[in-house]
Amino acid sequence: MFNRLRRTRLNPTLRSLVRETHLHVEDFIYPLFVRTGEGIKTEVSSMPGVYQMSIDEILKECEELKKLGLYAIILFGIPEVKDSVGSDALCDHGIIATAVRAIKKSHPEMFVVTDLCFCEYTDHGHCGVIDGYTVLNDPTLELSAKQALVHAKAGVDMIAPSGMMDGIIEVLRKTLDGNGYENLPIMSYSTKFASGYYGPFRDVAESTPSFGDRSTYQMDPANRKEAIAESVEDEMQGADILMVKPALAYLDIIRDVRENTTKTLAVYNVSGEYAMIKHAGLAGLIDYDRVVMETMIAFKRAGADIIISYHAKEVAKLLQKH
Repeated sequence: MFNRLRRTRLNPTLRSLVRETHLHVEDFIYPLFVRTGEGIKTEVSSMPGVYQMSIDEILKECEELKKLGLYAIILFGIPEVKDSVGSDALCDHGIIATAVRAIKKSHPEMFVVTDLCFCEYTDHGHCGVIDGYTVLNDPTLELSAKQALVHAKAGVDMIAPSGMMDGIIEVLRKTLDGNGYENLPIMSYSTKFASGYYGPFRDVAESTPSFGDRSTYQMDPANRKEAIAESVEDEMQGADILMVKPALAYLDIIRDVRENTTKTLAVYNVSGEYAMIKHAGLAGLIDYDRVVMETMIAFKRAGADIIISYHAKEVAKLLQKH
């Protein structure tokens, strides 16, 4: 007598009852790119539906997000002037600090996360202080601590350091705690690979390195055990939420990290993953809505608790239909 596994698939109500993995709009964080100016909403050709926006347009976008049930955003800044140390990121009147204050004033219920890094603010496009062709770890930690305090003073709800510098979580935790921000959580880009899937992000964030790549500080895509070790280390240093980035080509790593930590786990559904699905949909090659939802389910099934995705608005609308 063989087992008839199809029995629970024949009726749609029963299929829903036995479904193991579920998506909720509360699972998502939506990335936003803010730049200096007014009345700016410029679509990025490599990422249809994704925009560089001035603060006034960001405030309008937050209103739309709330209507969809999306209350969590992560901000990336595009400063007017870049220099060797990313001074705009260290300034209380820089683009991110200004945007955070404006959003929290107009939309206090929005949960604002800030990407804490320097690649968007430096003229060389790397994630920290450079000496020749090398990114210096410890001097970058010192500047990252200053950047974290700028974000904290502006009223951010969570910071997310993405530079993959060794010791970053410990330094930020001590700095925040020592300045009265002991309740400010840190979402670490704990396992972040030196990936080819980031290409379109560098278009929208204007952060392409002027020389070399980021292989000396981001992870080798071939390394599984090191990927686990990176997240476990950040957990020990005090990270509140861990992250695997990219997501789609690293579902095995998501599962590995999930099984090696009890911390909340985020994944970043990155620009290249978004662009591939978006352009395939526009070309009529796939059932776009179905593939988007299947991809999101894959992240949750692999072990993700939180999904950072440019698809978040589309997913929210699809969830509303059901």
